[in-house]
Amino acid sequence: MAENLLTVENLSKSFGEKQLFDGISFGVNKGQKVALVARNGAGKTTLLNVIAKRILPDSGEISFRNDIHYIYLEQNPYLDTELSVLDVIFTSDNPTMVAVREYEEAMYWATKKDNEANQQRLIDAMSEVDRLSAWDYDSKAKEILSKLGITNLEQKVSTLSGGEKKKVALSKVLIEGCDLLILDEPTNHLDVAMIEWLEEFLKRSSLTLLVVTHDRYFINNVCTDVYEIDRGEVFKYKGDYNYFLENKELRETIFRQEVEKAKNLYKKELDWMRRMPQARTTKSKARIDAFYGLKEKTEVRFEQKAADLTIRSQRMGKKILEISNISKKFDDKVILDDFTYVFKSGDKIGIIGSNGVGKSTFLNIITEKIKADSGKISIGQTIKYGYYTQSGLEEKEDMRVIDIIKEVAESIKLNDKTELSASLFLTYFGFGTELQYNFYSNLSGGERRRLYLLKVLISNPNFLILDEPTNDLDIYNLGVLENFLKEYQGCLLIVSHDRSFMDNLVDHIFVFEGEGKIRDYHSNYSDYLETKLEEDKVKTQETRESNLKEKAKQKIAEAAVVKDEPKRKLSYNEQKEFEKIEKDLPLLEKEKEEISSKLSSGEFEAEALVSLSLRYQEIDLELEEKELRWIELSEFL
Repeated sequence: MAENLLTVENLSKSFGEKQLFDGISFGVNKGQKVALVARNGAGKTTLLNVIAKRILPDSGEISFRNDIHYIYLEQNPYLDTELSVLDVIFTSDNPTMVAVREYEEAMYWATKKDNEANQQRLIDAMSEVDRLSAWDYDSKAKEILSKLGITNLEQKVSTLSGGEKKKVALSKVLIEGCDLLILDEPTNHLDVAMIEWLEEFLKRSSLTLLVVTHDRYFINNVCTDVYEIDRGEVFKYKGDYNYFLENKELRETIFRQEVEKAKNLYKKELDWMRRMPQARTTKSKARIDAFYGLKEKTEVRFEQKAADLTIRSQRMGKKILEISNISKKFDDKVILDDFTYVFKSGDKIGIIGSNGVGKSTFLNIITEKIKADSGKISIGQTIKYGYYTQSGLEEKEDMRVIDIIKEVAESIKLNDKTELSASLFLTYFGFGTELQYNFYSNLSGGERRRLYLLKVLISNPNFLILDEPTNDLDIYNLGVLENFLKEYQGCLLIVSHDRSFMDNLVDHIFVFEGEGKIRDYHSNYSDYLETKLEEDKVKTQETRESNLKEKAKQKIAEAAVVKDEPKRKLSYNEQKEFEKIEKDLPLLEKEKEEISSKLSSGEFEAEALVSLSLRYQEIDLELEEKELRWIELSEFL
């Protein structure tokens, strides 16, 4: 029987006249990894805050199993700006965390100032970590910090950017560990490599997860269930994002049929009500009550599926954008190194790379916001840029949403020679009439960024540059934007950590590899990742073989010093040993791959996972020993 860690019963919450959810109930069982999805404004973050007891519900109950420890990481976590990164990450009553924190601090000061007092402090700290058997904990902490790009533990929180603060907070909760982890948009501010590491970490972990995310690949790779908030209710789907999409469509089709039946029945009941306005019997009264329930069901409004929009882009001449041998560096850090590319009509290119390698700098250079150190940028006379940056829209507190858009254009021309008004354009992207006449100052952060994106799109550029456009978009608006960009006929250049978004739109990638190197890869992101994983595997194997050969040579050289004898042939027993090793190696490699697959499947309990992990380590060690012996024996063949 499944162990229930979290129970939500008859929960309701509204703000003013807006009802977010009404009487919803659901549970999260041990081992489940649940994605919570809904449209912007439907109450996802509010629900998490209610569950975490940050805000009170209007009604209903939330209960956690008594013996569990849960952690909630919000979108914009609060961190004490006076503390160092080390203080934030290892501030806890957990004795193991206290010991590891003291060890990290002692290590820092011992390397900073080598004196007797600091050395003694380090020895004492190491003894305490040893007493608590916390060395695994320390290595786990260092792995997490390294993978999330946190290297300076003495840095003050006050000097960190918003994205860096989010990474520090995420590191803290992953290092601390818990039974139930509640996350709100954890992949924002992470680059693709970090997201993939986080997916693998969460997938292999035995912890239970409740996460709000718009990252569809993250849901497919990590989550076992999808819970959807729709019209104030929660609908549960046992499966990944693809399963959710299929079954959501089926559910909505059935619901539409029910509403249609209700409308037909309502016409008959309405006629009866007009003929019998007063209930004279218990049966009549029950029928009248049922009538009002029926009436409420007929008033359900379905959102129309947004039709594809094909915008009539401004004419583009033969010359678009030519980049010739551009280079750029800041101090000693090389951002671009002699990069050349000539854009062609219809290019849809994605840009990927770790944070800080120069993606945004590159965009600012080609739009001439900053200058390259050398090289040439040549822009065609007919080119009109539309540039969506991470900095956001200039604040216009006293303006209405519709007026901000109309500042740019009253309408946008479509390919069928019709025009779409600014109001309908806003509606297409989820800004209903009420929101259009709201003031900018009343918009949420996500709504402001979405409005900024629409302001760029309605300017009708023929060269569109989008720097992380998917942050703060819900899954539904993400789909609308994708459909719009698929039909877009100009050039498109996108920086995004959303791999699904990139796969669906681009067929050409600039990979920023660091030190100014840009790899021009002619395929989508998934193909690139597959190629890169294969290359990394080959490189790792080559490095391993190289190290083994060095060890073997060293061993042979040492043996030769002890006994200088002429090169000999293998003995009968050595020949048999060599042949056996050749048979054993592929079998061990196969078993290693099978165990790796099992560890990633999420189908095993903690005890089985520990057993598999230990066997994986044994095989790794055995492989190294056998490969070393194989090389040693092969020297005599």
